[in-house]
Formats: sequence, structure tokens, C-alpha cells
Amino acid sequence: MNLTARLRPIFAALLLAASATSATVAAPAPTARLTFTADTPAAHPNFTVRVVGKGWPVLLIPGLTCPGAVWDETVAHYQKQYQCHIISLTGFGGVPAQASTDNMLLNVRDQLLAYIKTQKLTKPVVIGHSLGGFMALWMSSTQPEVVGPLVIVDSLPFIGAIQNPAATVEQVRPMAENMRRQVAAGQPNAAQQRQMAVTMVTDTARISQVTRWGVQSAPAAVAQAMYDMYTTDLRADLARIQQPVLVLGSWAAYQSMGATKESTKAIFTRQYAQLPRHQVEMSEAGRHFLMYDDTQWFFQLSDAFLKQNAVAGK
Repeated sequence: MNLTARLRPIFAALLLAASATSATVAAPAPTARLTFTADTPAAHPNFTVRVVGKGWPVLLIPGLTCPGAVWDETVAHYQKQYQCHIISLTGFGGVPAQASTDNMLLNVRDQLLAYIKTQKLTKPVVIGHSLGGFMALWMSSTQPEVVGPLVIVDSLPFIGAIQNPAATVEQVRPMAENMRRQVAAGQPNAAQQRQMAVTMVTDTARISQVTRWGVQSAPAAVAQAMYDMYTTDLRADLARIQQPVLVLGSWAAYQSMGATKESTKAIFTRQYAQLPRHQVEMSEAGRHFLMYDDTQWFFQLSDAFLKQNAVAGK
């Protein structure tokens, strides 16, 4: 059965990129790297970091199958005001995968928190797209004192409960196990990958870019990341997050499936109910990659939020 056919609209948007991946991983292009305090790849084997700009620190975490390059335009916009720490997870978008994917996202969470402390970053902003947004929430709810304001781009604290708000991790786990097996055993299929990318972004060049990243991703890493998100429920933990959070959501690509702006926002509102300081904003026209599809809206809201919260360190 096609897994995405079973999903509600926003659920599909979060995970569409994962259903057709290749075990062939291209070597990443060399990038400039600034050296900070005792920072070595060995200290965080589950991701790489590229640092650009000066100012208040901002961590940018990509979504499923995407490398840090997904944030290139965002970095160009912010690098004169903020010090951008651009994260690329191993196994995604051409970044070589780890031999083992055990506890993949838990390891990423802990290593990112350690990176913040090692680099002596004071209350960094975290901007996360999709999986990256989930990771930002997990980091902040685990150690609220370490992380600063959050910008969450089309992501939810528990994707397993989109169809059934009462769902628990144990109820979702069998489906997640089955999905992990199917995705891990997936064969390269660029045509299917592109077909799904069309539902997540509108620009033709961007569609091709997202397709390439998906094909260059390691199935085992994608499968484990999906499983980890399905079997981690952060909804109650959101109460621990005291910093302000901007949540940006999409819905328009799924209007033909019966989604409305109001019905989709209701999913976000319900899932973020335990978060003390947050605002939810829904794009009128953007698809899952809001920073690509609704760029002006994305920057307008993010700029205002960061101006109010980041520099002041609130």
C-alpha cells in the first residue's frame, strides 16, 4: 500500500520526501568552516556544521532528506545580522550516512545540545523545517535553559496523532515499524521522488533540487528518522518550553483533498496547546517548503519575531 495515500494532508507534507530514496550517497561539496572552541566532527558524528555570518547565534536545521543547503537563501538573508550555524544531518541529501542508525534522532538531539554548550552559544535561536522543527522542539523541551527562541516551519510535535488526536506512541508503533521496513528496503526511484516533490514546492528548479536530495539520501537513515518521529510524542513536553515560539504552517497544496486553512490550523492549534508562549500562522499559498514557496511571508514573520525576541535574548 502507498503509505502517503493513508495520510491526512499535513501528515503527507511532513513525510512525502521519504518514500523513494537511494542507497547511493554522493560526497558533499567542500564548504568553508569556521573553527570554534574544541569543535571537531568526532564530537558530533551525526551532523556537520557550516558557520556563516556574525551576530546572535542561529541554528538552522533542515527537514527529512535535505542537507543544510536548503537554508542557503535564509542564510543570505540573515548572515549580516546573525551568526548562522547550518546543520546537515548524516544520511540526508548527499551527506555520508553513519554505519548505524540506532537512536538516530536522539543522538542528534543530544549532540546538538552539546554543540551549543561546547561553542558557548548563548540562547541561540533555532530555526527548523519539518524534521528540523521537530528537533528544535525536542531540544528545547529537553533543556529549556540552553535554547533560545524557536521558528518552527511546517512541523508538529507528534505526527502520529494527526489522524487521531488521542493516538499514543504504543498505538502508532506497529505502523511505524512497518513503515521503517518498507522505506529502508526502498529502491531508487527518481520519478516517484519528483512526483512527490511537486506536492511540496511549486518552482520547477526547486522541485528538481528536492528530488536530487531525496535520491541522494540513504534509505536506512530516512527510515529511522521517520520511525523516531512517529514514536516520539512531544505534546506534553511542550509545557517545559518557556521561550517564545513562532509556528509557520502550510495547507494550500492539499486543498483538493479537502483541507482548508481553518481545518489545518486546528491541527496545529491542538498539537501546540501545551506550549506556553507561541503563535501559529498559516501561509495562504505556500506548500511544505515555505521558505521557498512563500518567501516574502516567511521572512516578514520571521524578521519581526527575531527582532522582538532574539536580540533581546528573551
